[in-house]
Amino acid sequence: MPLRCGIVGLPNVGKSTLFNALSNAGAEAANYPFCTIEPNVGVVPVPDERLDRLAELAGSARVVPTTIEFVDIAGLVAGASKGEGLGNQFLAHIREVDALLHVVRCFEDENVAHVAGSIDPARDIEIIETELLLKDLESVEKRIERTARLAKSGDKKVQAELGFYERLHAHLDAGRPVRAFAVQGDDEAAWLKSLFLLSTRPVLYVANVAEDDLPGGNAHVAVVREIAAREGARVVVVSADLEAQIAELPPEERADFLAAAGLERSGLERLIRAAYDLLGLITFFTAGPKETRAWTVRRGTRAPAAAGQIHSDFERGFIRAETIKFTDYVRYGSEAKAREAGALRAEGKDYVVEDGDVILFRFNV
Repeated sequence: MPLRCGIVGLPNVGKSTLFNALSNAGAEAANYPFCTIEPNVGVVPVPDERLDRLAELAGSARVVPTTIEFVDIAGLVAGASKGEGLGNQFLAHIREVDALLHVVRCFEDENVAHVAGSIDPARDIEIIETELLLKDLESVEKRIERTARLAKSGDKKVQAELGFYERLHAHLDAGRPVRAFAVQGDDEAAWLKSLFLLSTRPVLYVANVAEDDLPGGNAHVAVVREIAAREGARVVVVSADLEAQIAELPPEERADFLAAAGLERSGLERLIRAAYDLLGLITFFTAGPKETRAWTVRRGTRAPAAAGQIHSDFERGFIRAETIKFTDYVRYGSEAKAREAGALRAEGKDYVVEDGDVILFRFNV
């Protein structure tokens, strides 16, 4: 289940530079709006030190990390919801992602033009958020119009559905995103899902700063953090230019480069960790002589559904999950020794998979 994150923001905030650094996908980056029209997609392996350690202990011939997809969505502008700046195309791409990485320009550079003429993170965030809300309002208004006609029949459920859409419209009209809207019951959840609204996506703010402002940020970042705090959102401070330099280095030189910049981890790793937290994702592993592989599931996933991530037959014919905690696997040095020590547990259909579990699924079809 690859996580799919859409990178959004105004033109010239560093989105494509960051995307290139993260995915090495070679998206064009230029000092003018709309240089990225079709969304570029980069599939990036998720860094996880546990994976290599497991592979070493299991003597695996192959190591397969889980992945994350970054989608570079071209810069939105004011009026995008009405089609300005190819806005309809860009907004449609947002519907295809799980979360939004909202890149906010927090650096001064007279050589890089700002579409609005000045650096103002609060204004920039409001422009993007407003365009998403306006598009959602348009979608809800169309649904209200259609449902109102059906409600004239007197059908109580249709009337309840109409009332839901009207309540949702009032929420959006007050300038609040759908992700802050309280849904009551399964029917409302289904009605909301059917709308495919843009502002349902959780947001992670990415404050793009000059290298000299790492790791803490600057006054512009403080503004972003204040806005994020009001929304219950998170902020990751990165320098897209620095990430581009890191991407060009051999892997063995990156740790020293990061240390010299005062960073423990690259922007890529910090973004992925924050995105996983945002969406409630965890990683479990399968390990053996042929292959050690990482798998991504949502927190709270039960064992049969986790098995289904590997193959539908595993879920359909699930018998049990033989589970070892990563720390126990490392402590005992192998699956066999962990089993001998009693650290392997046979779990049934109700078992909730935990981050770091090393699992062998038993099934019969």
